[in-house]
Amino acid sequence: TVSILLGYGDGSFANQTKYSTGSEPVSVAVGDFNNDTHLDIVVANSNGGTVSVLLGYGNGSFTDQTTYSTGSQPWSVALGDFNNDVQLDIIVANSGDNTISVLLGYGNSSFANQTTYSTGSIPYCVAVGDFNNDTYLDIVVANSGDNTISVLLGYGDGSFANQTTYSTGSAPSSVAVGDFNNDTQLDIVVANFGGNTVSVLLGYGNGSFANQTTYSTGSAPQSVAIGDFNNDSRPDIIVANFNDNNVSVLLRYDRGALKDEITFASANGSRLQSFAVFDFNNDSLLDIAVVNYGTNNIGILLGHGTGTFENQMMFSTGLNSHPYSMAIHDFNKDGQADIAVANYGTKNLVTFMGSGNGTFENQGRYGINFDFAPLMIGAGSFNKDGRSEIFVTYDGIDYVDVLVTYDIGSFSHDIKYSTGYWPRSVTLDDFNNDTHLDIVTANRYHNTVSILLGFGNGSFANQTTYSTGSNPWSLAVGDFNHDTHLDIVVTNFGGNTVSVLLGYGNGSFANQTTYSTGSNPKSVALGDFNNDTNLDIVVANWGDNTVSILLGYGDGSFTSQTKYSTEYKPWPVTVGDFNNDTRLDIVVANFGDNTISILLGYGDGSFANQMTYSTGAAPGSVTIGNFNNDTHLDLVVANYADNTISVLIGYGNGSFTNQTIYSAGFGPSSVAVGDFNNDIRLDIIVTNWNDNTMSILLGYGNGVFANQMTYSTDLTPSFVAVGDFNNDTRLDIVVSN
Repeated sequence: TVSILLGYGDGSFANQTKYSTGSEPVSVAVGDFNNDTHLDIVVANSNGGTVSVLLGYGNGSFTDQTTYSTGSQPWSVALGDFNNDVQLDIIVANSGDNTISVLLGYGNSSFANQTTYSTGSIPYCVAVGDFNNDTYLDIVVANSGDNTISVLLGYGDGSFANQTTYSTGSAPSSVAVGDFNNDTQLDIVVANFGGNTVSVLLGYGNGSFANQTTYSTGSAPQSVAIGDFNNDSRPDIIVANFNDNNVSVLLRYDRGALKDEITFASANGSRLQSFAVFDFNNDSLLDIAVVNYGTNNIGILLGHGTGTFENQMMFSTGLNSHPYSMAIHDFNKDGQADIAVANYGTKNLVTFMGSGNGTFENQGRYGINFDFAPLMIGAGSFNKDGRSEIFVTYDGIDYVDVLVTYDIGSFSHDIKYSTGYWPRSVTLDDFNNDTHLDIVTANRYHNTVSILLGFGNGSFANQTTYSTGSNPWSLAVGDFNHDTHLDIVVTNFGGNTVSVLLGYGNGSFANQTTYSTGSNPKSVALGDFNNDTNLDIVVANWGDNTVSILLGYGDGSFTSQTKYSTEYKPWPVTVGDFNNDTRLDIVVANFGDNTISILLGYGDGSFANQMTYSTGAAPGSVTIGNFNNDTHLDLVVANYADNTISVLIGYGNGSFTNQTIYSAGFGPSSVAVGDFNNDIRLDIIVTNWNDNTMSILLGYGNGVFANQMTYSTDLTPSFVAVGDFNNDTRLDIVVSN
């Protein structure tokens, strides 16, 4: 969602009004897209590959969204007139495919299809300005993955030159432009999340820039903005520090240099994501509004005009909303500043109407949570009762269970659904495009997969089955032929193949096509290993101690396999970027010799030789999460033979700490992660095959976990996944028996 807070004009605001957006909105901007003099909103939806446009009525309310396609994982959005037709255009930074998208506006609230331009690695933020004084808008992009900014000069017709890159500090996350040395040329300031600095690059006025000068900030600066906070007519810099829960103000300049950093605390656990600068109480002094992701609110810090500020006033954006970005404008034309907030957690837009005195009216909430967050494991709520459920299938029993959670990490009774015999694996997704989560299971002794379509209220239709190869063991879903419909891949343990079933988008699937693998394939995962935007397949081959890579052509077909060696009896496999080079890597748990193998990817479909790390005895499941909130991927492994799980914390360079061991139940068989008690920290769930239980280990957010709590399941639970089955934004669990 996005939140709108209407301003009273005295620095205070009304409570929020929410509007639905796409999945995982992370950035918002405002402008008049249809020339009706009313402000409109555009939101970047990081999970859906879209932007949402909401047209304003001029009274503080907005139409339902219209969506436009962008690149992968759009993370930042900005506006400008790039083709000099006096109509606003949209620019988006796409962090998932290293591009920017330009959508030219027609002036009637509609936009042309995107045109994309290459940037550096993982572009996180975009801003615009005229850097070469030709009266045409240019673009600057902060590239978090390769520590650069990209400058793309505009031709004035909506097209842009290829990028020129400049070095910054580590992991630049935000960028802004202004004239810092009073030479009438635009300069650039960048917040370096990984280096605890800002970089200032002075502009020459011809489209080129001087090398950076860096200034210290707090820990993990996430966002940067510019304003005159002490009324000396010189631009100052304000930075939101993610780890310190404060903001830094850098006052004054001397020929482009800044000094006098002052910090202002937000709140413990606030996890500052973004902020904006405005005069909220009409005293002609600039104030600050901060977005507190961790505490589900926004904060207003009223300025004294001396570079100092009052303590923040906080306004709720909703339970588990995790607000990520904001914009300031007068949405109801009462002359007071209002606030629009994009809520990453609840996938909606909320508005706060300002009173003009620094406070806000009581909130009015609109919009529904219509989308679900993409997870490696599924979780959600099935019955719209305000509680979360867990969906579980069990090995050897021909049904799945749904268990209800009370949002404090505990769960209640289950509901059973029939599958084929011995469902060995389960995955969740929307196979018929009705926005409700569905279930697919791999049925080992029926040589089938079962599809159970969800009704969105916690219940499911009876299964429909499709044939696979011999002894299907593991499955994954993705769009293999770019038709926007989900497809399925299944490993066939007895046939040394994988089966690919292409989806029609209505919950039904084509007959299987098989591809050869190594001996006894047990596990499968998906990713784009050669950066061609097509999904590829990786398979762990139990019988010959290898993994197989099958590269996708993008039409639903795949190349023959390429193999890489692992240790003895590789079983679960998954993928992630373990060394922060924007290239996918592989982790495999080796059941036979108590290790995991890490294979770092080169980005061309090939991989380095394995590096191994010790685990407990007989590791049978592995998954990924960020357990200590350091932006680096960590690992958790279920060790079947010694009744433990292993947690390995990642350094972000492809290496990991030695394992920390936690007790589980008897025979832990599958592991997944999710936030089961709504404290914004990842927790762990494990199914225990031999004692018919599952274990929940609640996370402290620093890489450490509490002792297990156990809950009864049915017989021999083999696999667990989590997702939101009833669209209440709370995690549910599915277990195969």
